[in-house]
Amino acid sequence: MIPQAFLDQYGMIIAIVLFAVTYVLMLAFSKIRPYIALSSAVLFIATGMLPLSEIWGTGLDMSSLNVLLMIAGTMGLVALFIESRMPELLADLVMSCCPNVMVAAVALSLFAGIISAFVDNVATVLMIAPVALEICKKLKTNPVPFIIAIAVSSNLQGAATLVGDTTAIMLGSALNMSFLDFFWYNGRPGMFFIVELGAIISALILAFLFLKERKKKVDKITAYTKVTDYVPGILLVVMLILLITASFIPNMPDVTNGAICCVLLVIGLVYTAIRKKSFKAILAPIKAIDYETILLLLGLFLVIGGISAQGVIDWLAQMLVQAGGGNLFLMYTVIVWASVLISAFIDNIPYVATMIPVIGSISAALSATMGVDAGLIAIPLYFGLLSGATLGGNCTPIGASANITGIGILRKEGYTVKNGDFFKIGIPFTLAAIVPAYIIIWLFFGV
Repeated sequence: MIPQAFLDQYGMIIAIVLFAVTYVLMLAFSKIRPYIALSSAVLFIATGMLPLSEIWGTGLDMSSLNVLLMIAGTMGLVALFIESRMPELLADLVMSCCPNVMVAAVALSLFAGIISAFVDNVATVLMIAPVALEICKKLKTNPVPFIIAIAVSSNLQGAATLVGDTTAIMLGSALNMSFLDFFWYNGRPGMFFIVELGAIISALILAFLFLKERKKKVDKITAYTKVTDYVPGILLVVMLILLITASFIPNMPDVTNGAICCVLLVIGLVYTAIRKKSFKAILAPIKAIDYETILLLLGLFLVIGGISAQGVIDWLAQMLVQAGGGNLFLMYTVIVWASVLISAFIDNIPYVATMIPVIGSISAALSATMGVDAGLIAIPLYFGLLSGATLGGNCTPIGASANITGIGILRKEGYTVKNGDFFKIGIPFTLAAIVPAYIIIWLFFGV
């Protein structure tokens, strides 16, 4: 335990160094990322940089618990879904509509994006990935770029609606926005159309990246796969409906989505045990849960909590304020691109939560000097924050929970995802989406 007096003087520097080393090691040694993250979390706790009293609250909270429960519950349901052979049938249906592998890849990423506009990004990846894997098996092609494309597409669309992502919910709360305000705001096209423009351009980028795959023709399906059990598929559809419904109900507990996924998993396990007349039948779905991904996210939540406790995130926010000076456009530019950079390495939820009150203060200060209503000044800054923080996670394999989940699925299938594999898709995708958003937001809402 480092003495408190020493931490008060040097804690922020130590936290930044430990955080930087952690992320460099995770990028360098992708196979042991969970253990690196957990070891770093233990160091933050053991040194006192993340005090025991702040593990729950600063490190972990109901929102992070919700993510972990949702991953566990959905993974278990997906295991039952795969066992039912429904993904194989869906793969057959997709293949029957796509002339080649390139079209199949783009279609799956767009489909994932549509679902992610209404459902959590991680849940979307978990539902779509099995279909992509089956398509790749049938076509005998590498699934790594398919899963990466699905993950980054789901991250993008999380900013399209009020219910698409936690950061969108936080923004909606800050601006007192309704669900429809994301479509049309102050008489102008809202975030939905801004995001969709980015999605269209990003789809063209994906098509270019998969250009070589257009030569791989999809064979005509002569016999569709027979599904052995429709109940797991029905449970996934019910989960989808319940997640969307819950997002419209005000004041729901933060752990609601995780509880929905876990309760439906329990129902699925009980049904499976009764159907197969054996309690051992529930072991396979439980074993199929990717515990390494859960541990990695747990470690990252604690690490982010550690740097937050040492004031690093607050310091970063203040640096952004100083960099923007008193110019609204410069401030907007700094917020967008700094958010992209920071969110490539830091989970966007604590970052956005920290920046929302900071932007409120910036807007008030600029209002006094510009003679413009603070509410109008805040709009482009908040929208820039949401777009930058949401898309920044697509730059690195560890920048978003959906990326970590997708890579975890590939790892369980025996595939190693190199950093270059991810950068090749994630960085062009991010630029193709963020540049139009950066321009359009300012044109529509710049004061």
